[in-house]
Amino acid sequence: MKPITPCLWFEGQAEQAARFYTSIFKKSKITLISHYDDFVAKQAGMKAGSVLCVAFRLKGQEMLALNGGPQFK
Repeated sequence: MKPITPCLWFEGQAEQAARFYTSIFKKSKITLISHYDDFVAKQAGMKAGSVLCVAFRLKGQEMLALNGGPQFK
């Protein structure tokens, strides 16, 4: 069975949240930061080049933090 990867949705604070969580849990780190391209940013109401998704690991548990846009306040 494949493990489940929880995904936390944010308006625009995904990177800040991932950095906070990885700072308080030992053996944790950010593994990937992806950014919005022009097309997807326009669809989501976000700025092109802003952070889209942050993959991180908390004590071995894979996690995602996603900036979904203003509808996720």
